[in-house]
Amino acid sequence: MQTSQLPTIARSLIREELLSPDRAEQCLTESKNAGLSFIRYLATNDVLKEADLLRVASDEFGVPYFDLDALDRESIPKEQIKEELLRKHHALPIYKRGHKLFIAVSDPTNMKALDEFKFATGLSTDAVLVWENKLGSLIDNVIDEASSSVFDDLEDEGLEGIDIGEDIPASDDGVAVGEDDAPIVKYVNKLLLDAIKRGASDLHFEPYEKEYRVRFRMDGVLVQVASPPNNLASRLAARLKVMSQMDIAERRIPQDGRMKMRLSKNRAIDFRVSSCPTLFGEKIVLRILDPSSTTMGIDMLGYAPDQKELFISNIKKPQGMVLVTGPTGSGKTVSLYTALNILNTPEVNISTAEDPVEFNFKGINQVNVNPKAGLDFSAALRSFLRQDPDIVMVGEIRDLETAEIAIKAAQTGHLVLSTLHTNSAPETLNRLVNMGVAPYNIAGTVNLVIAQRLARRLCSKCKKQVALPDEALIEAGFQENELGNLEVFEPVGCPSCVGGYKGRVGLYQVMPVSDGISRIIMEGGNSIQIADQAKKENIPDLRRSGLDKVKEGVTSLAEVHRVTTD
Repeated sequence: MQTSQLPTIARSLIREELLSPDRAEQCLTESKNAGLSFIRYLATNDVLKEADLLRVASDEFGVPYFDLDALDRESIPKEQIKEELLRKHHALPIYKRGHKLFIAVSDPTNMKALDEFKFATGLSTDAVLVWENKLGSLIDNVIDEASSSVFDDLEDEGLEGIDIGEDIPASDDGVAVGEDDAPIVKYVNKLLLDAIKRGASDLHFEPYEKEYRVRFRMDGVLVQVASPPNNLASRLAARLKVMSQMDIAERRIPQDGRMKMRLSKNRAIDFRVSSCPTLFGEKIVLRILDPSSTTMGIDMLGYAPDQKELFISNIKKPQGMVLVTGPTGSGKTVSLYTALNILNTPEVNISTAEDPVEFNFKGINQVNVNPKAGLDFSAALRSFLRQDPDIVMVGEIRDLETAEIAIKAAQTGHLVLSTLHTNSAPETLNRLVNMGVAPYNIAGTVNLVIAQRLARRLCSKCKKQVALPDEALIEAGFQENELGNLEVFEPVGCPSCVGGYKGRVGLYQVMPVSDGISRIIMEGGNSIQIADQAKKENIPDLRRSGLDKVKEGVTSLAEVHRVTTD
């Protein structure tokens, strides 16, 4: 191809010695094959440096260029955001002055974008040249923000905004019929959006004889957020059951369901839903399944450096068992998923049995146990052992059969991750013995036991230092040599937090099964003896882990007392 047949921008780049004629020719051919303009192809594939391409393109087409990193996001005219146009033309209005709209584009030859924005908004349009990758990221963020604010106008709108009308006659199944459900739909959506924005983990819809309440669990504590009229109970339950694909005609037995709330093209939130018939109607509980919690990384979980090192070194062993223990809601699932994220590589076969599967992971074979169909944890485990696994995760060891199969898997060259419900790491080993597992099997296969709790973090904006007498600090568990420089903080409360707390942090007892602990197990020792041995080996218990977080100013002494025992 002759140079004269290349686009003018290509010839300019050649003149400036930023592209060779052969490379320009190759890029032109590949851009046509990809269905992209020449300029957009160069930017998408990072053929040239950002500054060079923007400068030459700006001079060639007489369009000013702009660095989106310097953009004041508040200047974006939200009322002109039309997702269809943004996606279609890969262009974004970034500023409005009078009757003129400035459109950020990565391709100055895209005149059709300016024309369509002009037609849609009734404003005159001018192009501003920006870098392709930054523009794509900004468009996604703007669309997400616009979509998330769909229900913002409901923020100050209570139940008065819902026209419930007179009592509607019920059908045979007890569900009200003949009403316009739009207000109920809007109200439920408002509650779901509020829960997501406020960082709640669960929503409780609870009917009582003379009242109805809605509560959010935020940072592990339930907070009442609404009290709709009691005669809305059946309508709210019906709406939630329809959304989660339950049988709305069945109100006599518990049901489980799932639903997905799509906030935008790129953001969706899953909910696990449970209904339970109570004395005055159905209580509905929704668990918010936030995918970001499983990918936050081990550094965000709150492990001390030595605990983190123990955790990583043991999950990377080729065989054996790692157990995580704690009550419901203590973050055991997040710990297991964090381990799986670290271990998930193309070289290993990972299989999980969960009840239920909360998050879908690429590259991991996940099984939803179904006891009614005969697929329980033990059946899933037996199947896994015939599937050439490297790593197996069992949601929970509940019985002897599951425990024995998990032990067998750990003894035959597999890494097994699982959970139990006990109060501390030493008690976990005793629990396995009480189930009927042979002590020598426990001593020979369990590599690490992690007990954990979740404590609320103090709000960094309003926490204040408090003076406590030395006697109280020593009684709480601090040593005398710690009191000199010890600073203890307490919650205050501000608009940015809930009661002085914002977010949660993990408290951990990370106990490797050492030779000393193995000996106690083999000799039939109890959890007290195991705990004493762990103390001799300088393994901090949950209370000590909590006190360390108090010393760091992360949480309060009252919160540590709440979630741990002496």
